Amino acid sequence: MGEVTVRKRLAGDGAELPVANLVGNFAPPPPGRPALLTHTEVLTLFHEFGHALHHLLTRVDYPSLAGINGVPWDAVELPSQLMENWAWRPEVLPLVSAHVDTGEPLPRAELDRLLGTRTFHAGLGAVRQLEFALFDFRLHAEFDPARGPDVTALLASVRATVAVVRPPEFNRFAHSFMHVFSGGYAAGYYSYKWAEVLAADAFAAFAEAGVFDSATAGRFLDHVLSQGGSADQMDAFVAFRGRRPDVAPLLRQDGVAPAGVAA
Repeated sequence: MGEVTVRKRLAGDGAELPVANLVGNFAPPPPGRPALLTHTEVLTLFHEFGHALHHLLTRVDYPSLAGINGVPWDAVELPSQLMENWAWRPEVLPLVSAHVDTGEPLPRAELDRLLGTRTFHAGLGAVRQLEFALFDFRLHAEFDPARGPDVTALLASVRATVAVVRPPEFNRFAHSFMHVFSGGYAAGYYSYKWAEVLAADAFAAFAEAGVFDSATAGRFLDHVLSQGGSADQMDAFVAFRGRRPDVAPLLRQDGVAPAGVAA
């Protein structure tokens, strides 16, 4: 999602409405046939559309705080990861997909298989993200200029704490961990997992009221999407959800905690 113009209202200039573009690296269509997106590509489209909603629906007139601007790492992925949930719902998939030749909806058995992939090895995926986040935190928090870094030993220590599947000794993952060395996420990689907590908890409000419930959507618009970086993000979440974030919806979403059981 890219910003073409950012909302602003400056003295003498009037109002400028936001414009966004979505650029997706999706598989091209074969000759004479339509483009067919994989479900992963659909998730990407929904994810980036969430960023676009955050950008387009802002009511803040100052560019530095409008839309996604001024939103801290902790929460900038909330709208995008929230939107991914609709691409997993049986109420939604028949509305956005059909057999390319017959127009028939996805058979229930195939739909159930697709939905089952969401929790396949989800626990391993969660601890992998914890491994990355802890490595990032400790890499920055424990650095001693006089001693210098021992990146390999530090990563091994983190893996001894949280990893379920241990890589071989020759593994040099840190050499290609672009996020924290050149990708802008230094000491901020944790935000991926934290935003998942926020998104799962926020979507639980929609699941409780109905995924197309306009009142819930209106609250999310008023308290989160429209505020941009002008509001404290925890205050905005509490105003929408009525309480602070709870990790239980994410654990249920991942299949780690049974549905209906508090984590």
